[in-house]
Amino acid sequence: MNRFVIEGGIPLQGEVKISGSKNACLPIIAATLLAPGKHIIHNIPQIRDIRTMLRILELIGSKVELLGHTLSIDTSLANNPYAPYELISTMRASFLITGAMIGRFGEAHISRPGGCAIGPRPIDEHLHGFKMLGIKIKEEHGYLHLSSNHIIEGKVYLNEQSVTATENILLATATQQAETHIINGAMEPHVMELIKFLNLMGANIKLKDDIIIVIGNSLHPIEYTISADYIETGTFIIATAITGGEVTLIDAKYEDSIAEITKLQEIGVQIEKVSNGIKVKMSSPIKSCNIKTAPYPGFPTDLQPQITSLLAIANGTSIITETMYEQRFNHILELARMGAEIEIEGRNAIITGVKELSGTKVMASDIRGGASLVIAGLAANGITEISRIYHIDRGYESLETKLSQLGAKIKRV
Repeated sequence: MNRFVIEGGIPLQGEVKISGSKNACLPIIAATLLAPGKHIIHNIPQIRDIRTMLRILELIGSKVELLGHTLSIDTSLANNPYAPYELISTMRASFLITGAMIGRFGEAHISRPGGCAIGPRPIDEHLHGFKMLGIKIKEEHGYLHLSSNHIIEGKVYLNEQSVTATENILLATATQQAETHIINGAMEPHVMELIKFLNLMGANIKLKDDIIIVIGNSLHPIEYTISADYIETGTFIIATAITGGEVTLIDAKYEDSIAEITKLQEIGVQIEKVSNGIKVKMSSPIKSCNIKTAPYPGFPTDLQPQITSLLAIANGTSIITETMYEQRFNHILELARMGAEIEIEGRNAIITGVKELSGTKVMASDIRGGASLVIAGLAANGITEISRIYHIDRGYESLETKLSQLGAKIKRV
């Protein structure tokens, strides 16, 4: 099994290109099913989750070709609204194919999803939304069968701002001859990018007073370029800060990362928007701060593990409150093995900054928790060895290669 071996203590220096957004790619790939024909999508990150979604599209009957970072996907002959356990169980976001299959075929036969071990993430909100659209749902032997002859026009009230539930409702309604209002929908950058993609395909989706209004329309294939990943952007900002480095993040979008940039500036990180992305510099001591995760535009839960590593060596005591996923503190036990002093009280992590972390053997349990261990290893005294890095590979493209380009001593073995 592959591992990362990191020799810490080296400031990151130089430039690194931020990859296309994983969380935008997945629903956009699913959306190609809504418009039979050949789609071309650029800036696709080469990561495991993308390959999983492409395999699902192939099983449905699409023709897929990924050359470098450009995806050609022809959905003309797609005819099989079925997604098996073997693929859906490995990645929760694969459940997005449900809305696309309903939009294309009027039905879907799909396994319940799996994904990272960060606590219960039920699909109740998805099913609640589908039912409000008049979609019939039956479950047997772990598989859901959804069917609809006609989407009911009206309002869909989401009980929580679920990103993937919002995206699934968008996919299910974009081609329907009805007007749907999504109330309390998620507003993350990748949701807005899916809306942009669907509108370029011919959909009629707009925002009014934080309500997403979908007026169904026939769609056509397009050529499109995925925006930079704001979670990868945040990860590299934190990696630069913890090493006391200076890095320019090429193609990073400052506007997508306001909440995390504000907090990192409070910690002492110098961050500025430049013509080709974002420039990051850290030359002062790391300050403690308090953070509470929240739906966009709040501080993203997907950056909570990474900033925990940074605050582990801050001056003073910090408190992180995780409001999104109750088990998203798995990385803390591993950070403690590296010398971090962190106490967990319910949904709060109380972090007492230490002078330094020490390299040792640790294990990744999910994508972002794995990234937090890489960040800690970059600053730690000695050698850090991280196992189960296949979790990291699900969300980050060539992470060790990019870090090596910035001077880090990291290798995959």
